[in-house]
Amino acid sequence: MTSAPWRWRVVLVRPRNPLNIGAAARAMANFGFREMVVVAPHAPVWQETRSAVGAEEIISSARAVDDLSQAISDSTVVVGTTAGSRRNLDRDLIALDTFNHWLRGLKANAGRPSGTPLRGEAGKAALLFGSEKTGLSSEDMSYCHALVRIPTASDCPSMNLGQAVAVCCYELARLQAGLARQSTSRKLTPARVYLSQPAPAQSITHVFDRAVRVLDDVGYLKPKSRNASIIKLRRVVFDRRLTNNDVKILGSVLAQIEWKLKLTK
Repeated sequence: MTSAPWRWRVVLVRPRNPLNIGAAARAMANFGFREMVVVAPHAPVWQETRSAVGAEEIISSARAVDDLSQAISDSTVVVGTTAGSRRNLDRDLIALDTFNHWLRGLKANAGRPSGTPLRGEAGKAALLFGSEKTGLSSEDMSYCHALVRIPTASDCPSMNLGQAVAVCCYELARLQAGLARQSTSRKLTPARVYLSQPAPAQSITHVFDRAVRVLDDVGYLKPKSRNASIIKLRRVVFDRRLTNNDVKILGSVLAQIEWKLKLTK
């Protein structure tokens, strides 16, 4: 899978069962994925997760972090998984069996004209899975560039965490293998970069937090609706697939606004 354009990281957000973490690691190993990050695991759960047959290396190298922003800081693509039931997502869900079309479209829609070459190095991507009890929260999903749904029966929409990781890893592995075959079957030309690369989540979050401070200063964010407004705005920003150049420009604009606000105080 070295020719694939993405290096996928599986992120488990607030998992509650050590057996599910082990099952997720085994599924990753089955399909060739190695990097796992666990966000805010319950301490007893994380301590009980010792090994998974065939996936000991994944478990031993897995990182536990305090919040989601740490888990996705260097990712330029963040994808959440959800059944989408019993909540108003206010955005489109992508069926897993059509997710490959969305991924292939990133080259044409990630801040560069269609057909523009990417760097030779694979980009970093994160695939998020929520806790067994509640799934991903609205705030978690606001960090995602896309939301994916595994097509399941309507009377039983949610899946066991380990099974969901297995199904998604299988689909990603199938896509990666197809891309690798395509790259080796055609004559390769040296990669050239014409436009700025997609910004990692850490850079986007940094400029977004600065924007929130400005919005607080000008009174746009109201106390009662502040959290809900921030989630909606963050989703709008992440949906734009900003490039490093975009983030640099926005940062300069916000710096000028902050300077002007200080003069008027």
